[in-house]
Amino acid sequence: MGWASSCSPTAGPPPQVQARRPQAPAILPDFLADPLEPVNRGVWGLNRGLLLGVIEPTGRVYQTIVPRPVRSSINHFSHNVLYPGRLVNETLQGRWKDAGDDSLRFLTNSTVGVAGFFDVASRWNMPKPGADFAQTFKGWGWKPSTYVMLPFLGPSDDCSATGSVLDEATEPWNYVGVYRRISYGTTYNRITERSGETARMVRSEADPYSLTRLAWSYISKDEAPDWTLRGPRDPATLQTLAVAAIQTKNPGFAHAGRQTSVVVPTTGRRLAFNVWLQKHKAPLVYVTPGLGSHRLSTTTLSVAEALYQNGFSVVAVASVFHPEFMENASTAAIPAYPPTDTGDLLTALTAIDRSLEKQHPERLGKRALVGCSMGGYQALYLAAHEKRQAADLLRFDRYIGINTPISLHHGVECVDSFHDAPLAWPADRRQQRVNNAVHKVGGLTALPPSALAAPPFDAIESKFLIGANFRLTLRDIIFSSQTRENLGILQTPLSKWRREPAYEEIMDYSFKDYVRIFAVPYLASKGISQAEFQRQVTLRNFAAPLRSQSKARVITNRNDFLLAPGDLAWLGSTLGRENLRVFPDGGHLGNLASPHVQGAIVGFLSDLK
Repeated sequence: MGWASSCSPTAGPPPQVQARRPQAPAILPDFLADPLEPVNRGVWGLNRGLLLGVIEPTGRVYQTIVPRPVRSSINHFSHNVLYPGRLVNETLQGRWKDAGDDSLRFLTNSTVGVAGFFDVASRWNMPKPGADFAQTFKGWGWKPSTYVMLPFLGPSDDCSATGSVLDEATEPWNYVGVYRRISYGTTYNRITERSGETARMVRSEADPYSLTRLAWSYISKDEAPDWTLRGPRDPATLQTLAVAAIQTKNPGFAHAGRQTSVVVPTTGRRLAFNVWLQKHKAPLVYVTPGLGSHRLSTTTLSVAEALYQNGFSVVAVASVFHPEFMENASTAAIPAYPPTDTGDLLTALTAIDRSLEKQHPERLGKRALVGCSMGGYQALYLAAHEKRQAADLLRFDRYIGINTPISLHHGVECVDSFHDAPLAWPADRRQQRVNNAVHKVGGLTALPPSALAAPPFDAIESKFLIGANFRLTLRDIIFSSQTRENLGILQTPLSKWRREPAYEEIMDYSFKDYVRIFAVPYLASKGISQAEFQRQVTLRNFAAPLRSQSKARVITNRNDFLLAPGDLAWLGSTLGRENLRVFPDGGHLGNLASPHVQGAIVGFLSDLK
């Protein structure tokens, strides 16, 4: 972390700060109130158990047995049967043309489409309107105000939950008992389509309940966002937003390996990890993700898949800043100090390596460490300090940093400034524009693929979305750390069942606030001075050991906003041009899934085979 007063990586150390409060309130989008949070989280726990324990594992078997065309036909049949409910709501809304179009679709698919199993109407380009009671209520003026988590059905609100009850009442098979089982079957068929992706999100997010609530507040809106661009675009941050679209080539890759765990000797707790082993002896690559990311994040899986497909065995662990790692493998109350954080990471990877070596002594070749973003900083930090590490800890034959920051001072300043970018908007329109920027994210799925090549965000919007995402990550870091070891800084009581009051306080803390209010005083209590802390958060201070380290490599983009002026030249002179691969654009990790970047990763490891 860092605390410089500008984006310059050369800014001097700050004075000792005594203030214990954030410097400015957070800029946040509006979202649905959650007065029922304890109850909602209880229902969420029930739904989570059903998803991870029943629906997702049985859904994988179901999708293997039942071909996709058959599953699609079942969905078509279900949609066709629910025509009466749509007709009622189209009529209540006075949408006579839509009611006629829907009736024509129903007749066409019920006859030519064989009871609706085949969507002939879409092939004939017939309009496909739709309506439900929630839409009707909203059209009549009901403004959703309260978030509700429904058993089995998932996220909702006061309006949609009431509408769901009436939607259920209009389903024809409710009135013919023998057909009720068909309803259960079609519902199961529908929810298994995205159960794998939903389960991955639930496992990988620090607080998936909170993320779901934020998403529902905007994707449930019937009206479209305002797509107007009111300023110039910023290519670096626009390209960075492409991270959200990264997917594995094989949707089932996460399950192609296995999840297991190992006891971390310094904490005595078990840390989970994912491993994909080749059937023959192969180099073993450890992948560490960016700040607060999980081992099952799409960026981590994308890198792991590329490596595995090219003949490497792969292990993925959560970020040192993710609650999973913090609560099971961290020896510090809060992550912030590179010597401690990288030491905890290396200890965990050593325990994993010994466990795998014991289980598969003939299948593990040379070892490599590949880190993305903050994981890349930690990889280079370990490379610089390899000669000083204990002899019984794991040593790597290659260290690769992908889009690694060089100065964490600069990174913190830029991320905080991105979060504050909307301050450039007029105060009387700021909240509306912030809300609209988030609404645009939810509306992207309605746009044609060609529009997604250049997402419709201006520079302030794209910067804010990145900054807000980092701020949510910081929220999870602070909440997890203070739940584990409360330093007495937060004024709000901490409860895992009612988090919103604490979240509201925590969100006001910027990364600079985190450093000056949480990290610096905590480290001082451990005898670590502010000057020593500053020395450890800039790789430039370890140029000499990195220059003599022949095993370090870096892959980055010229327009990565985490790079300060002069960082690329420093990397080239320190590591050698042959050990540095620079792409012209891509922002921060935005091109991680491209064949060129993944080819560069594999290329830097090819001599280990």
